[in-house]
Amino acid sequence: MRFGSILVLLLGLVIVAFVVKTQLEGTATGNPNSPTQAKRQLDSVRDKAHDLEKEQQKAADDVADKSGGN
Repeated sequence: MRFGSILVLLLGLVIVAFVVKTQLEGTATGNPNSPTQAKRQLDSVRDKAHDLEKEQQKAADDVADKSGGN
């Protein structure tokens, strides 16, 4: 391979790596102190699961109270 084609290949790989990094992190520069989009989504799912668990426990406690349980 000639030097020019190696350089074009290298530049292409750099561009692809930059695009992938941008898509995964959400920004070009990134901020390591702020949560990524994936972490925010996971935290949201965890919060929703916690809320659902509370609702189910409350419903189970209500049923137990109505049936004369402790």
